[in-house]
Amino acid sequence: MFVGEGHFGTVVGHSFLPARLQIHQPSSSPRISLILQQHAPADHRLQDLATTPIIDMQTLARLSRNRLRPAIPAQRRNHASVPLARQAARLKIAQIDKNDPYHDPLTDTFGRKHTYLRISLTEKCNLRCVYCMPEEGVSLTPKPELLTTPEILRLARLFVDEGVTKIRLTGGEPTVRKDLMSVVDGLNRMRPFGLSTISMTTNGLALHRKLPELKERGLDQINISLDTLDPFQFELLTRRRGFENVLKSIDEAVRLGFEVKINAVIIRGMNDHQLEPLVGYTRDHNVYVRFIEYMPFDGNKWNHDKFVSYKDMLQAITKSYPDIAKGTDDPHDTSKSYRVSGFSGRFGFITSMSDHFCGTCNRLRLLADGNMKVCLFGNAEVNLRDMVRQGCSDEELLQLIGAAVGRKKKQHAASRPSHSHLSLEAPTSVATRTPPPESRTEMHIHTDFTAIRAKHMPSSTAIGLCRPLVFAAGRSPYTLHSARLFSTKNEQLTHTDAETGKARMVDVSEKNITRRTARAVARVQLSPEAFRLVEQNQIQKGDVLGVASLAGIQAAKQTGHLIPLCHPLLLNSVRVNTLLDAEKHQVLLEALVKCDGKTGVEMEALVAVSIAACTVYDMVKAVDRGAAIVEARVIDKSGGKSGDWSHEG
Repeated sequence: MFVGEGHFGTVVGHSFLPARLQIHQPSSSPRISLILQQHAPADHRLQDLATTPIIDMQTLARLSRNRLRPAIPAQRRNHASVPLARQAARLKIAQIDKNDPYHDPLTDTFGRKHTYLRISLTEKCNLRCVYCMPEEGVSLTPKPELLTTPEILRLARLFVDEGVTKIRLTGGEPTVRKDLMSVVDGLNRMRPFGLSTISMTTNGLALHRKLPELKERGLDQINISLDTLDPFQFELLTRRRGFENVLKSIDEAVRLGFEVKINAVIIRGMNDHQLEPLVGYTRDHNVYVRFIEYMPFDGNKWNHDKFVSYKDMLQAITKSYPDIAKGTDDPHDTSKSYRVSGFSGRFGFITSMSDHFCGTCNRLRLLADGNMKVCLFGNAEVNLRDMVRQGCSDEELLQLIGAAVGRKKKQHAASRPSHSHLSLEAPTSVATRTPPPESRTEMHIHTDFTAIRAKHMPSSTAIGLCRPLVFAAGRSPYTLHSARLFSTKNEQLTHTDAETGKARMVDVSEKNITRRTARAVARVQLSPEAFRLVEQNQIQKGDVLGVASLAGIQAAKQTGHLIPLCHPLLLNSVRVNTLLDAEKHQVLLEALVKCDGKTGVEMEALVAVSIAACTVYDMVKAVDRGAAIVEARVIDKSGGKSGDWSHEG
């Protein structure tokens, strides 16, 4: 409710609020009451609250968005009190705005204003890139469940009205959508309302014929995916022909005056030899070539051996082009730009893994099926399509959008690249993880193939009396084949009774005693300052590495007591080694466990490195609140009926 004397007393940003303000949430929400008293002369102050009109929160939000400016009668102004009144009001209103979800639905709790919206127009693609999706394609969302053009434009206009200034069209491959021109034309009509840039990401295969009309309809920028300048390798990577068409699209786009960027995903051992040729392409072509670090999507079988950091790429490029200068990057740029002296174009790096840019992220994603994602790496989605089709108002849509943005995390799950197949966020550390083919979702790094959600994917998996498994952000659920890592080749879960489904300890009485070994590793990410203190042994609690090693040895011996279904074993030896990685500011831990027994020691090795990692965290947390255990996994074992095993990566 507004409570005041009939005139407005202050202006903050584009919010025009009364001199004295009392806000009430709807009855279904907690009551919020806040009174703001301006420092105005006594005769201008509130005389009677009971005579004041009532305005709810939705109306307040609408007033703020519409930038209403009620007139202030000249005879009632007190110029002497205005500066002091405004100063006090600004402070109070800033406190209100900070906790008011209606004030700005596109600003998250970390103060990031989202002005960039990516809209996926389709899940279809006319390429089958080997690192992206299987040759037969992926299961697609039925057409009736995809957003129609009017629905896309309505939601786009809603975002533009709230401050979005840039919209990028993605896919799948957006050029396969038949009404692409209608979408671009509709977006172009939103420029008077604040939209300044319309761009599109495409593989360029069927683009060159559409470029003149796209230019006429209002498209500004084009990103074209091209991972190699070798036509033969192009066909191998994409499983399709069309290399010449892509080059033709690039040339035509430059000729028509588009701002052109070329996106290249660099994978070690696959196309990392194309760094120098792609940089050389900028000699005579006014384009921006951006090298993208290979990202950890489960479907593309990502591992550390395939990863190339931007520093490694830059070092390789510098050998061929030593005369390189750093470019100027805008605050919200996702890439670090460089230019070779005398070249027409430039090149850069999108460092999603080695040097994330979450702190300045201003991007939201609207998927083809109407779900909105606030982070590329997050699983969380909110469905706007259903709300639109149920006839919800713009205010109701904004409430849902604002709630989703408000829950956005500080940084994505993969921003500290663990390059591992095991995350401590997922309590599946004792499981063999094999992605079921029917639920596998392949991701396209260039376009928003994250729009394609896993089909027929169980929301949780319950085993006996165990709690439902919780999977790490950005990962798909996996089938569990064994409750102890590779302890059997039987498809039946060995720690679950086949008839009752209840948890049980495996009977090993009939097994032979053999020599068993297992090795596990863990990594702890530290800040540069915390790493320096550990390296120089200056942590106040003492010798971090020495204490962590001792803790790991003690933990391995207690595994049978810590893990309910593990057998207590008489261990021959436990060795916990530590190593410091100065480049990545990480503590590396390795445990090697041996015994002569009837069951394996994988869990003893895993517990050893896990507790050692926890000990490191405990000893540095006072100086590094951001310290994180980014990996813990078994990497090899030997002995037993199942034989020897070593991690593929």
